[in-house]
Amino acid sequence: MKIFNLAIALAVCAPMAAHAAVPDAQINRLGSDLTPIGAEKAGEGDIPAWTGGLQTVPSNVSYKPGDHLQDPFASDPIKFTINAGNAAQYDAVLTDGYKAMMKAYPDYKMNVYQTRRSCAYPDRVYEATKNNAKVGELNGGGSGVAGAVMGFPFPIPNNAFEIMWNHTLRYRSFKVVRQFAAAPVTRSGDYTLTIVQDEAILNWSDPSKKSAEDLNNISLYYIANTIAPAREAGNVILVLEALNATLNGGRQAWQYSPGTRRVRRAPNISYDNPGTNSDGLSTSDAFDGFNGALDRYDWAVIDKKPMIVAANSYKAEGAKYKDLIKPLHLNQDLVRYELHRTWNFEAKLKASTRHVYARRVYHNDEDAWQVSAVELYDGRGQLWRVQESQTLQRYNVPLCNSAAETVYDLQAGRYLALGMQNEEPPVNYFADELDPSRYTPNSIRQLGVR
Repeated sequence: MKIFNLAIALAVCAPMAAHAAVPDAQINRLGSDLTPIGAEKAGEGDIPAWTGGLQTVPSNVSYKPGDHLQDPFASDPIKFTINAGNAAQYDAVLTDGYKAMMKAYPDYKMNVYQTRRSCAYPDRVYEATKNNAKVGELNGGGSGVAGAVMGFPFPIPNNAFEIMWNHTLRYRSFKVVRQFAAAPVTRSGDYTLTIVQDEAILNWSDPSKKSAEDLNNISLYYIANTIAPAREAGNVILVLEALNATLNGGRQAWQYSPGTRRVRRAPNISYDNPGTNSDGLSTSDAFDGFNGALDRYDWAVIDKKPMIVAANSYKAEGAKYKDLIKPLHLNQDLVRYELHRTWNFEAKLKASTRHVYARRVYHNDEDAWQVSAVELYDGRGQLWRVQESQTLQRYNVPLCNSAAETVYDLQAGRYLALGMQNEEPPVNYFADELDPSRYTPNSIRQLGVR
C-alpha cells in the first residue's frame, strides 16, 4: 500500500491498546489528503481519487422524494468477470470468503466494474467527525465510546476496536422508518419471504446532543414488527442499544409474542443466539455485519489494502425478488463488485468466553467504514459462513449504507438474504415524528396485538 500513516502503524503494532490521542497534524489531514471521514483521497491503481462522492441527487437520474433510487452508473460496462476458472489471477484482491464461494459453487461469479467512490455524507457529519478525532475515546476496555457524538467517532483509528465502532456508529440519519424482506433460502432455491417493518432513532446522530455523555448510554432505539407471513405476524422486538456495554446492564431488549400475548425481557437477542427471522442461518450479533458488545473477542488489525467488494449495486436493489434470489446464491448478474481499499481485521474468541464463531475476519470499505464482507469460522477453525453487504450511496439523504445483506452457510448449502427493500416502500430517512418515549415494552404489545 502506498500510504501507511501513523494511525495504521499504531493499529497494527498495538491492536489491543486503548484510545491514543490523535496529534493535531493527523487531525488536520481530514479534508486534506484524507476525506472528511478518514479515507485516503488519493487513488491507487484502478481505484480513483475521491472527489466528493454523490452528496446530492446526480443529474443523470430522475428522482423525487418517495421514489426508489435509480442507478447513476447504469451505463458502466463490466470490466472483467472473476469465476472459479480464473480466480487465481485475482488472489491478492479476493477475500477468503469469495474464494470459498467459488470453490463451493462452480457457477458463482463476480462481475467487476470500474470503481465509483460515490460515498458522501452531510457537511454536519463531516464537521462532527473532525471534532470526534479530537475528543473521542474508548472506554470500558473498548466496550464503549466517550466524548464523541454524531458522525464517525474515530476517523483516524488507533486499533481494531475503533474501526468496528466506526461501523457500529456510522451515520444512517437520525430517525428512520423502513420495511424490508428477509428470505432464508433452501439448497433448491425455495423460500418464504418474511416482511418486517422497523424503525429506529439513532440517538448517536441526534443533532441536539453535544457529546456521548448526553445520550444516557443509549446509542439506538429500535423496534421491529414482523408483518408476514401470517404465522410470524405480530412478533415484535424492542432494543435499546448501549453505547457502553459495561454500564447499566448493557443492551436492553424485549420481545412480544402473539402466541402468549406477553412481553418478556429478551437477553437472548445478543451474541450468538439465532438472529430474529434468520431461520438459524445467522446470529443476533451478525445483523448489519456486526452489532452489539465487542467483549467476547480479542480484536486486531491485519492490514489495509485494495480488495474487491460489493458496491453501488443499484441493479440488485432494483430487481424483483424472484429474479434476485436463486438456488445456492444470489443472481450474480445483478450484483456489482468494485475494487476498494478496505480495513481488514479479525476477532478471535477469548478463552474465557463462548460463541459459535471462534474467529471472525472483517473487511470494511474505507469510504463508508461499513462492514462489506466477513468470514466466520467455527470452533474447528473451518470457514462456516460468508457474509456480504452491498454498499450503496443513498444520494437523497446523503449517506452510504448497505442495500442488502447475505449470509452464506457453506456447510449447509443454504443462505439468508435480508435487509432487502426491492419491492418494499422506499425508506423514510426523515421520520421526524418518532418519539423516544414510545420505545417501551407497552408500545410493542400494542403493535403486536392483532
